[in-house]
Amino acid sequence: MDIQRGRTNRRRFLLIAGLPLLTVGAGMTYLLWPEPPRRTEVRTDLEPLNRRLGPFLGELTDAHWLGYDIEDAADDRSIPGPDSRIRVVGVAHLPAGGAAAITGKSDHAFAATGAPSDLPTALKQYLPPDAAWQHSPGFDAYANGQGAAGQASDEIPTGRYLFDTARDLVHFDVLYHFT
Repeated sequence: MDIQRGRTNRRRFLLIAGLPLLTVGAGMTYLLWPEPPRRTEVRTDLEPLNRRLGPFLGELTDAHWLGYDIEDAADDRSIPGPDSRIRVVGVAHLPAGGAAAITGKSDHAFAATGAPSDLPTALKQYLPPDAAWQHSPGFDAYANGQGAAGQASDEIPTGRYLFDTARDLVHFDVLYHFT
């Protein structure tokens, strides 16, 4: 009988001491496990851009861009929020004379501006360092309104567009808010 009681006490001790140790070990493994990196693969497909930006920019070619949820923690361990904000940022070529046609419209009052400041590192190599960028808040408002007109009511775009007329380039940085 003493042998049976010894085994029971040992099992009880192992259960009481081992369960918390296993729980702490599993928790530490979860916390220290490396997170997967955020996808920063530069995309070159044109169909999504032409569908969203083409109505007011024209047919885009030779695009380099990223599209990602700015609040995404790059892991699947968090609970998704009720809304998401998708940033679409990049550079593309316009048809010949396309940038001059857009910037030449007097109702948008384009002015010279500096290079984009909040550009993801993966895209920096695709923007010419000597580009003569032009910007117009009026065109931004027009383009955002055009984007909203063609989208579902729960997609609210806000964006900034810069043009280089010498190269027929457009730099776009658009944020779509899905609610």
